[in-house]
Amino acid sequence: MKDKVNQLFRDKLILVTVVLGLVAIVAAAGAVSIRKGNDHLDESPYLEIRESEGLLVGEYENTQTAGNSNATEAADAKEATEAPAPAEVIAEKSQTVKPHPSAETEALEAGAVVSESLVLDFSEAETLMWPVMGNVILGYSMDTTTWFPTLEQYKCNPANIIQSDVSTPVAAPADARVMEIGYNEEIGNYLQLDLGNEYTAICGQLKEIPVVENEYLHKGDILGYVAEPTKYYSVEGINVYFELLHAGNPVDALEYME
Repeated sequence: MKDKVNQLFRDKLILVTVVLGLVAIVAAAGAVSIRKGNDHLDESPYLEIRESEGLLVGEYENTQTAGNSNATEAADAKEATEAPAPAEVIAEKSQTVKPHPSAETEALEAGAVVSESLVLDFSEAETLMWPVMGNVILGYSMDTTTWFPTLEQYKCNPANIIQSDVSTPVAAPADARVMEIGYNEEIGNYLQLDLGNEYTAICGQLKEIPVVENEYLHKGDILGYVAEPTKYYSVEGINVYFELLHAGNPVDALEYME
């Protein structure tokens, strides 16, 4: 019985020794692992990630584009596109492209026509063109009075009333400048013309006047067209009122007419 107890004790001692040996081995292995871990304390404990993988998609693309040769070529192409055209090309374009005439240009051209001047030098030696061809139904009469059928009265007449037809063209009696375009009840639409040397002429009973004030006219140019007579000449009928003045005083135009 004593021998069995001794044998059991020896078996337990062996078992304890084995266990302690195993513990020692495990402890030694742990020490080695801890020392190896201390060797990597300066390194990041996290998984190493490449810098390019940490960028956003747009940033990654921009980085790649900026770093390759294609980006350089694209930049060169952009600079070439934005670079100013050579002086020769600009000059060529300026010669071939013609601007559309503006309203201001057209107005200036019209003004040039109006401002074209003529030498106005009418005198007693000159002759006047008839504004319209027709009978004189009421002649000039400043020294005596003459009968006006529509007014049913006698009065002086500073003009020659020339019979005509509606819409007949009325011609400028001489080279002239348009001084005034107006209207009054007696002679309707009228023009006052400067003939030069203090001679002026008035043509009345007009319509559709195509000229403007300060416009220069050549002898025979159209002043307008014959209109229906005003109420002051309803009995006399369709006519052109033609008055000639020198230094502001009426004179007989028939004495100057061809």
